[in-house]
Amino acid sequence: MKRTAWLLGAAALVLAILTALTGGVFCGATLHVPRRLGAAPPGADTVAIAASDGARMSAWWMRPANWNGNCVTVLHGIGDSRVGSAGFAPLFLNEGYAVLLPDSRAHGASEGRFVTYGLFEKYDTLSWADWMRRAGCGKVYALGESLGAAVLIQAAAVRPVFSAVVAECAFADLRETAEYRARFAAGPAAKFVVGSGMLYARFADGLDFTLVSPLRSIALARTPILLIHGLADSRTPPSNSERLAEANKSDPLWLVPNALHTGAAAAAPAEFRSRVLAWFAGH
Repeated sequence: MKRTAWLLGAAALVLAILTALTGGVFCGATLHVPRRLGAAPPGADTVAIAASDGARMSAWWMRPANWNGNCVTVLHGIGDSRVGSAGFAPLFLNEGYAVLLPDSRAHGASEGRFVTYGLFEKYDTLSWADWMRRAGCGKVYALGESLGAAVLIQAAAVRPVFSAVVAECAFADLRETAEYRARFAAGPAAKFVVGSGMLYARFADGLDFTLVSPLRSIALARTPILLIHGLADSRTPPSNSERLAEANKSDPLWLVPNALHTGAAAAAPAEFRSRVLAWFAGH
């Protein structure tokens, strides 16, 4: 009996150590990403706000020659920065919108210890919306790509600060998406890897990622949200946006043939432009 108890205790200790090590490695890879930096576009001003946790958030602010009084913020995806989202600026500047291009926390020039997949970012986004109101914006709109889309959906459930949102290739639930992506590297161990990572984040970093679920958020959101997803997206399958649309039937979904992850504008540029601008103009 003593030997059996000792073996069980030893096995439990090994499992605990393995869980902690796996969780630590997983968190290191997912909570910290390389920072993409770049020069500001011509005519852009660098602006900043202090987030609720004191981290300094940085953005580029661009004004059109003939301002219509309204504004659009563009949120980038994981591992990207405002350098990437700046490509959308001409679409809105040419229509008279002022454009805000923030670096998400722990990305680009913005501070923050971790990428938190919406736990903190949704409040950063609300703070930026308040900043745009103070800058004189009448209606405030938002376009989000991938992680940025998921953040916008979560922010909309907290407070309806945007007149309308476009969310391209958002994930529906963080854990499910993490397990889906982990299967490519970890195979059958994906659930263990993700589960240990979330456990590690909860106890080591105080981050409860079970709270990150755009699927739950969109059901509560009153903000009009246009969902866009590429049918050739293998990183975040289109079933994610299909589930989001099902959770809030007032939000339309455009499924784009041949579009890769966040590739709708490349696959169907004219239709992307017309749909996005019409969505904002209609709200």
